[in-house]
Amino acid sequence: MFEARLTSAATLKKVLEAVKELLNEASFDCSDSGIQLQAMDNSHVSLVSLTLRSDGFDKYRCDRSLTMGMNLASMSKILKCANNDDTVTIKAQDDADTVTFVFESKKQEKISDYEMKLMNLDQEHLGIPETDFSCVIRMPSVEFARIVRDLAQFGETVLICCTKEGVKFSVSGDVGSANVKLAQTNNFDKEEESVSIEMQEPVSLSFACQYLISFTKATPLSPRVQLSMSSNVPLVVEYEIAELGYIRYYLAPKIEDDEN
Repeated sequence: MFEARLTSAATLKKVLEAVKELLNEASFDCSDSGIQLQAMDNSHVSLVSLTLRSDGFDKYRCDRSLTMGMNLASMSKILKCANNDDTVTIKAQDDADTVTFVFESKKQEKISDYEMKLMNLDQEHLGIPETDFSCVIRMPSVEFARIVRDLAQFGETVLICCTKEGVKFSVSGDVGSANVKLAQTNNFDKEEESVSIEMQEPVSLSFACQYLISFTKATPLSPRVQLSMSSNVPLVVEYEIAELGYIRYYLAPKIEDDEN
């Protein structure tokens, strides 16, 4: 038997919004430690990794490890039927071919349940190597989303340069070029507004704007975003999900030759 309950359906809705633009379907691997999802996006350019720890749920039970393949558009339709402050419970039998979502309103005067067919998905697990990154940037997630959105209007590729002075986002295209520089700021009163940079060595890498925009769909999950960069390895964009886990996106840098 598998059962996981969250007191706020809003959290699950935000998690789904953060992945459904990149993935049409996904396998949720459930074990006694929590729920994990790892999948390449539809065009096999980026990787999504989601971890929801069992201790972050209001109630969590998983007698046997199971994998639930879900169509995310269908799951989204079901979650739209829940109010944000409803309690949501996900249930499945050990070898079930369906999963049930139960929504309870705050005063428990309304309980609705939706059953969804599960899919058999062939998804290989990719080993993600541990990397010591040359630069780790932490900044407000809203700021990152805005920079990416603004710069995407000028070109398809954004160059991210990290030095000890700060981080610079640059793009150039047919219209012209644009640069946004962020200096390191430590706002101790409002830590979520500060920009911090841990740097071993400077890094400059180019990335496709459209993927960065997709990653910023996770902005509602966290006030902060962490960007980890090293030469010749994928960028990691991480959003913490308070008390529950995290979502990480991996994106390979564009090779300079592609652009010339």
